[in-house]
Amino acid sequence: MRGRRGDRMTISIQEHMAINVCPGPIRPIRQISDYFPRLGPGPEGGGGGGRGEAPAHLAPLALAPPAALLGATTPEDGAEVDSYDSDDATALGTLEFDLLYDQASCTLHCRILRAKGLKPMDFNGLADPYVKLHLLPGACKANKLKTKTQRNTLNPVWNEDLTYSGITDDDITHKVLRISVCDEDKLSHNEFIGEIRVPLRRLKPSQKKHFNICLERQVPLASPSSMSAALRGISCYLKEIEQAEQGPGLLEERGRILLSLSYSSRRRGLLVGVIRCAHLAAMDVNGYSDPYVKTYLRPDVDKKSKHKTCVKKKTLNPEFNEEFFYEMELSILATKTLEVTVWDYDIGKSNDFIGGVSLGPGSRGEARKHWSDCLQQPDAVLERWHTLTSELPPAASALPSA
Repeated sequence: MRGRRGDRMTISIQEHMAINVCPGPIRPIRQISDYFPRLGPGPEGGGGGGRGEAPAHLAPLALAPPAALLGATTPEDGAEVDSYDSDDATALGTLEFDLLYDQASCTLHCRILRAKGLKPMDFNGLADPYVKLHLLPGACKANKLKTKTQRNTLNPVWNEDLTYSGITDDDITHKVLRISVCDEDKLSHNEFIGEIRVPLRRLKPSQKKHFNICLERQVPLASPSSMSAALRGISCYLKEIEQAEQGPGLLEERGRILLSLSYSSRRRGLLVGVIRCAHLAAMDVNGYSDPYVKTYLRPDVDKKSKHKTCVKKKTLNPEFNEEFFYEMELSILATKTLEVTVWDYDIGKSNDFIGGVSLGPGSRGEARKHWSDCLQQPDAVLERWHTLTSELPPAASALPSA
């Protein structure tokens, strides 16, 4: 519509929006990762496209080939799927590793091989990845293992062996191995890339199993603060009811200890070896402990059966390799009980009890079997792993912890 000369033409808001809208090719919404340089697949992670070129998926749809408009993928597109960041399941990358459970030595061997197509975490479009292992359920500090960090790469190669000691058949049936890939950042906190959770029941004793799995995002857990006061009260009440029904037989696990027993017929006495501990409970504010081990042979009328190892500083997996000898006839030893307790050494205050185990005629399970096998097989060195519990022996609680 044309107005007369000198008249001011008015345009409605609808017409104004229609005039200023410029129809044209619609571009996809850019993600933050699109602002970083991309390296296509190649022998060393490079080759496909220069550092200044825009990613192919940012080109206007009007200029794209007909196959792309129809949603079809070409062989070249399929080869580059793992190297591009997206919201697909493979956006975080893949991890390749081997697991082997050695039933004879009670060890779980984890060989971390390599990762491919990891998500870029740094401003240069790369990452500084490393791998962490945790056994669940369990204290993360006590059973954490970690690889070295590979710098400035999305396709790291580690080829590192990480070993868990004190793994029993019971652990294999109910524990889960959590494998996390993280990006190390020296100026701020490390960033999580992705994780894999492997139930150990998938492993067969003495058979290596190979895995090549896509990383997954971390599953968020419900925060306790998000629960109402009523729900928290009901949860605590139900937990107390459950513990009361299960009785005092349910004890908190505080770690493992590897002991060796041998009755020497030549020396006429019991040789006790304290070899090592694994996955001990953390007692200090730094997330570690300063553990040492004490042994008693009960009943101890003269109170002369106490032996103590040296203190290992700031560790939850100490190695002691110390031996103690109790001179005693085999017939008298059969009536005794060996009490082994692990303590956290503290300066200027009482030492903290970490856990203990008793081996004798009144024990149960593996502890009783280890003791009876020692008495029935003189001169044989028998090594067994034992679970430390939170139950403090009455005799030990009456004695000073020094």
